[in-house]
Amino acid sequence: MALGNIVLLCQIAGYVIASILSLCIVVPMSLHQDEFRGHCLLFSTGVWEETNGQFNVDWASQAYCNYTIFVGLMLFIVSVVQIYRFSVYLYKGTDSSFLSAFIDCVSSMVLCGMTIIAALMITLGFAVWCQYMTLRFPSCDIAAGKAIDKQDGIDTIAFHIELGTAQFGVWGSFACWVGLSVFALLKLCRYHQLENIRVSMYRERQRLINETADSPGSSLGRESTSSQQTAAVISGDNNTQ
Repeated sequence: MALGNIVLLCQIAGYVIASILSLCIVVPMSLHQDEFRGHCLLFSTGVWEETNGQFNVDWASQAYCNYTIFVGLMLFIVSVVQIYRFSVYLYKGTDSSFLSAFIDCVSSMVLCGMTIIAALMITLGFAVWCQYMTLRFPSCDIAAGKAIDKQDGIDTIAFHIELGTAQFGVWGSFACWVGLSVFALLKLCRYHQLENIRVSMYRERQRLINETADSPGSSLGRESTSSQQTAAVISGDNNTQ
């Protein structure tokens, strides 16, 4: 199997994995916002009330959760589109052009940057929430299912599993897109190398043609020498007359 086909198959497999991991971001984060009545626990703080044991939450911006869901959707859409594109290339026995490979490389790097930002938001934001949960409970997972905020009516039964799944999905997606960026960069370098080989072959061919034309023993050289001798004879005859 050619190197191009191996890279193409690796890219298809990578995009399939990336699409699955993106769902591990979108689904749990969407469920979390629904169960928390539109609130986002990332970077949320608060105070434990001594009278009733409730957690008076100072909710952080919903933009943290919305951004992670947006990134997950972007990763899923791009992955599905790329799976279709590269499957067509594999079926037809062709591959993307240099421009298409360049766009794939740049877009993969951009998505890597977006994903690492989402990963830091989920990890650090969840750590802040768990820091406050451990002020009352031995660990953060024990707080799941406890009625800690009856005022807002949030459902905490699955927040630990959902945020843990989202962390797995976002860090796995980051690793996967780094790999896809490397494959896109390898393909771009291969195209650049092939272009350099074509240019070198063209220059070498032109050099050989020029050397052959200038050589006296060649047919072109003999024709050139014969033409020069004929011109000299004619010029001598004219001078004699």
